[in-house]
Amino acid sequence: MGNLSITKITFEHYPDGFGIGHSAPRLSWRFSSEARDWKQIAVELKILINPGATSESLNTFRIETSDSALVPWPAQPLRSRDIAEVSVRAIGERLSTPWSAPTTVEVALLNRSDWAAGLIESAVPQSIDATKRPVVFQKEFLVESVEKSRLYITAHGIYEAKINGKKVGNHVLAPGWTSYNHRLNYQVHDVQSLLVKGTNTLVVEVGEGWYAGRLGFMGGVRSIYGEQVGLLAQLEVDGSVLCKTDASWTCGTGSILESEIYDGEIVDYREELRTSHSVVVKDLDENVILAAPEIPPVRCIEDISPVSISKSPSGKVIVDFGQNLVGWVRVNLKSFGPDCAGKMIRLSHVEVLENGECGSRPLRLAKAQDSITLSAQLPEEYWEPKFTFHGFRYVQVDGWPTENAMPTTDDFTARVIHTDMEQTGWFECADTMVNKLHSNVRWGMRGNFVSVPTDCPQRDERMGWTGDLGVFAGTANFLYDTHGMLGNWLADLAAEQFEQDGVLPPPVVPDVMQFAGPRQPLAVWSDVTVTAPWDIYQNFGDISILQQQYESMTAWIDRGLPRGPNRLWSKTAHQLGDWLDPSAPPQDPGKALTDSQLVANAYLVHLTGLLAKISTILGHQEQAAMYHRDFEELRVTFQDEYITPNGRLASDSQTAYALVICFDLCANEKHKEGCGDRLEFLVRSNGFKVATGFVGTPLICRALSISGRDFLAYRMILEKKCPSWLYAVTMGSTTMWERWDSMLPDGSLNPGDMLSFNHYAFGAIAQWLHEVVGGISAQEPGWKKILVRPVPGGIITSASIKHLSAYGMIECHWTIESGKTFNVEVFVPPNTTAIVVLPGQIESQGVEVGSGRHEFCIEYNSDTRWPPKPITPPPPFYHAEPDEFAG
Repeated sequence: MGNLSITKITFEHYPDGFGIGHSAPRLSWRFSSEARDWKQIAVELKILINPGATSESLNTFRIETSDSALVPWPAQPLRSRDIAEVSVRAIGERLSTPWSAPTTVEVALLNRSDWAAGLIESAVPQSIDATKRPVVFQKEFLVESVEKSRLYITAHGIYEAKINGKKVGNHVLAPGWTSYNHRLNYQVHDVQSLLVKGTNTLVVEVGEGWYAGRLGFMGGVRSIYGEQVGLLAQLEVDGSVLCKTDASWTCGTGSILESEIYDGEIVDYREELRTSHSVVVKDLDENVILAAPEIPPVRCIEDISPVSISKSPSGKVIVDFGQNLVGWVRVNLKSFGPDCAGKMIRLSHVEVLENGECGSRPLRLAKAQDSITLSAQLPEEYWEPKFTFHGFRYVQVDGWPTENAMPTTDDFTARVIHTDMEQTGWFECADTMVNKLHSNVRWGMRGNFVSVPTDCPQRDERMGWTGDLGVFAGTANFLYDTHGMLGNWLADLAAEQFEQDGVLPPPVVPDVMQFAGPRQPLAVWSDVTVTAPWDIYQNFGDISILQQQYESMTAWIDRGLPRGPNRLWSKTAHQLGDWLDPSAPPQDPGKALTDSQLVANAYLVHLTGLLAKISTILGHQEQAAMYHRDFEELRVTFQDEYITPNGRLASDSQTAYALVICFDLCANEKHKEGCGDRLEFLVRSNGFKVATGFVGTPLICRALSISGRDFLAYRMILEKKCPSWLYAVTMGSTTMWERWDSMLPDGSLNPGDMLSFNHYAFGAIAQWLHEVVGGISAQEPGWKKILVRPVPGGIITSASIKHLSAYGMIECHWTIESGKTFNVEVFVPPNTTAIVVLPGQIESQGVEVGSGRHEFCIEYNSDTRWPPKPITPPPPFYHAEPDEFAG
């Protein structure tokens, strides 16, 4: 046996244990070892509470459990500000781990009564309907001795805090975006290293951000949550409050004139800091939950240098960073002297070029511009914005104040930001274009997971659309540890839902769509109340997310969803359907091939079945029986409504058949065979191109695999003509697009309004890449039991996949040697098992293996159906091309 050790202890789903909002955090630990067939039978815990304090206590526990994920806290509940050191020793039948190094957890402020501070605002009123200039709040305070020091802080707006001129922490866009009327997250910072004995100065600048800025398309609305930005802060040294927001603070303005999420930031360095105004103290609404966040903070994760700087046909200076990203540009100011005073540099951010010029039409009414007016004596060597972000690859630079007005690549750095989730998924294969597709999926997710899971990061929208997340959650959960972020978002969804009689979930979370009219029930979009918690549970094995969201789920299904006489969806309900399928006209993205009622009702039957399972898991037996009965009845009603005796559907489309196959809605084998045959016909007659939108795209390849047609799924994934996943790759994309043809083959932009070049929904295909091409999936929720079942196909001769689970790294690497031998290497982490199913086998023929590294080698026979041929004669809109896979 190899060395067996514990590599990481975590508390709940926090990336680290500092400043958590739990008094009894559940414990998890990962293992590092290639030990064969090792299972935990018990665990020993040492928990030292408040080490070095008069209240110090040490407790040792032994728990007879095989669980090493989300183990209940065995010690006394922790109180606000408590610190505990936890060490773990896992016991096996023949081998045990050594004691782990202590891992520290520190509790934040658990109760409102822990807060001595009040919410302060400027006494100078701010405009409701115009841009609000950021407010600078300032306070001096005395420190007699520098000991354990914590700053608890949040804002109505986005804040940046400095102590004695040095930035506090490495968070950006804090405190993040929540449903501020219901929940306001605060942050905890260790500021001991920033304090000095004697006089200290705390300066906090607050921009309007999501709280008071403009939100929404069609011009949007300002001041949705409040008219004034505000600050709540409390600095403690050794548990005593030394500085808190109260009436003694002053406020004013600095060099930032404007800073908006959509429009960008305007800075004038000639403006000096003035904090001579008084503040007013306001009561924070007692109904608002003040919470230590479950979600990791947004941080600058990566810096990217320009790949080129050139002039456009019209003479504009354009910086190309080579990657469509989300964040901002840091500008090097060191070369500017006093002669540059008063000169303005403007940065305009876009995702694509059109005819060599910046393509700004996709931004709609978002300016996405930052500008800097220089002063004779610049206060800093580098500038970057504080209270905005952009989605961009290209930046047009106007007004560069050098003799030739041409900057160099050393003058700019793109700073990539997103919620700082731990990466947990990796995939690559022998096809470089498929690898690029997967990279695009990951970049698209990163750019749209900025505090909330948004639809897009660049235009006048950037909202938490429920439908987008609903179809992508399974992919997201594999690639990154999303539990804290999505759990935070779902808590907001429930809070918003219950605000309006507890039935209708909002289409975007947080809900800023009031300007667009009353909420409407929407299949798929509203259904995220059930699908997202279920996907989180499947990946992380955490029953608490089902408990947290159960009332939200049942309220939607039982009371929110409008039904007709047959208890399917009411036929009068408006639906978005298979949004943005490739047949939809540019100006009518909802006009899809698939009947939107079929989409809605397929989801309804599926969700009812999920609720039966969820109710069983939670021990709600009466509800489980009711939902199971409803599921069986609705399934029959759906079959009568939409499926012919031969397995043909009333809506003859790729999406319709994918839904029926993946949701197991067929009545018998004849139905299944008929649906599979018809789906094959539709795929082949369309020249292997995609004919699905938001709903069908995550399911189409999975449906082909379920129906025994992996070869067709491979052929679709390898197609390069539009519409296809690889078409955008051939056009130089570095993220996923909103439309299959956001850019037309001639390089011009689609004339439609929905024109984001960073939209992750179609990237949900990555889940099929992970499970079928890579070959791993969770056999049981949380990955304690793993299914390893790689299915090779097409021209792909090797693949490698890794997933960092709660137990440790899971790996599968396979290759086809000389077209005749299939080799696979599997790594199973300690305290888990895997079922390994090799090509040509069915799941019942798989071999169960324990932890460790395992190798398998079998004779390989390629699928004789490869390469598949398109069915002729093709429909009028299909133009046959030579088949590159014909050999």
